[in-house]
Order: sequence, then C-alpha cells, then structure tokens
Amino acid sequence: MKSITIIGGGNLGNAIAVGFAKSNIISPNNITVTRRRIHLLGTLKEMGIHVTDNNCQAVESAQIIFLAVKPKHIEGILKEIAPHLDRNTIIVSLVTGMSFSQIESTLGYNCTLFRAMPNTAIAIGESMTCISAHRASQEQQDQILTMFKQVGQAEIIPEEMMSAATVLGSCGIAFALRFIRASIQGGIEIGFSANLAQTIAAQTVKGAAELIIKSGNHPEREIDKVTTPLGITISGLNEMEHQGFSSALIKGLSTSFKKIENSKS
Repeated sequence: MKSITIIGGGNLGNAIAVGFAKSNIISPNNITVTRRRIHLLGTLKEMGIHVTDNNCQAVESAQIIFLAVKPKHIEGILKEIAPHLDRNTIIVSLVTGMSFSQIESTLGYNCTLFRAMPNTAIAIGESMTCISAHRASQEQQDQILTMFKQVGQAEIIPEEMMSAATVLGSCGIAFALRFIRASIQGGIEIGFSANLAQTIAAQTVKGAAELIIKSGNHPEREIDKVTTPLGITISGLNEMEHQGFSSALIKGLSTSFKKIENSKS
C-alpha cells in the first residue's frame, strides 16, 4: 500500500493511525493525519507519522482517504478537498449518519466509497469494525476488510445497518466500560482497593468476552454453568434484573439508535 490519509486526528482518527502503524500493514511514514490543532498530534509525529493542518495537500497523493471528522464538519471538508482528489482514490467515511448518496452529492461525482464504524479499541488492535461498500470491486472490498482485520474483527454489512452498527459496536464500547466502572465501584464497596477492583473487574469482563468469542456459545449457556440452585450468582443476577439491568441497557441502545435516525431527518 502506497499511502493513506486520515482527515481528522481526534480520538478516533488518532486511534486508527496508531492501530494501523502498530499492525505493520502500512509504514508510519506512509500515513498522514490532519488536524487544525496540529500541536495535539505530537505523539503521532514521534511515531514517524506525517501530521499537517492542510487537508488539500494531504489528500493529493493518498491511495485511501479516511474521513474521521464530526458530522457537522464533513460537508465543508468534502467541498474543500474535492478539487484535489484523484477520482480513483478510495474514500472511507467514518462519519456517523452520512449516507453514500450524500457524500457523492457533496463531492459532485461518483466514486468508490466505504463507510466504516470501528471503535477506539482499534488503537490496541481490538476493534470491532462494521463496513459497507459502494461502487467498490470485490478486490477493493477485500483490501479494506483486510486492513481492518489487522486491528481487530471486521464484517461487511449493508449500508442500512450502519446506524445500528454504530450503536452496538462504537457506542457499545462506552456501555461496556460503564459496566466495568460499576463493577469496580461495587468491588470497592465489598472491600477491595480501587486498583485491585479494577484489575479483577476488567479481567473478568475480558474472560467473559473470550468465552463467547472462542466457544460461539450463547451467553446464557455460559451463565448456566455458574448459576447453581440457591446459589449466590443467581441471587445477584435476579436482583440486577429486578432493578432493570437488562432493560436499561436495551433502552440505552435503542435511545442512541433513535438519536442517529432522528438526525437524518
């Protein structure tokens, strides 16, 4: 791969640059990241990644361009860089809620587009990335899928599922972290130090995820293995359900999804 440019060096853009550089799928000196406040990209610069505040220059020689900016900024940036794009360049949008048709309409021409929704765990090679493709050959789809599989798991999905993917995979990492935080707080209440409670809670969640990933079992099957009659686990689970644990999580996912959908109208 010759070069990639990431427009937007915020949390997600930064994480993608670090993840790709660490995975060795592309040399750091073939990655360019842009941001208006360029002084905040010092860590990337130390890794050998090019940093700049000039979007137009950054896209001119890029083979693949990743758009990692906030939705309110994307239209202006697309209009800014459009005259400087090679029409054979692959564009990967990480922008929530902006459809393929909207991107093409703003650019003013038909092009090879992808929408991708990774999460910030991409920086450590553990992202869950959902991808949809538009006017892309199978070879191009395989290329983008392979890139993201180097920094976690990746799946091709229909574009109409991208909002749901954003909630479950991208927002979902925050929901999972909130569960870990609550577990830490509970651990402190029952006697652990904060540091030890965090270690135990985080590793327990990691182990639970690996059980599901490696076995392919439904979570309830693994739950059954640790819920004995009259036992302490089932007592705790039942109390959580009485307090609305599952329904609160489902409602949170649904609320985030509705906000994305409402923003389109």
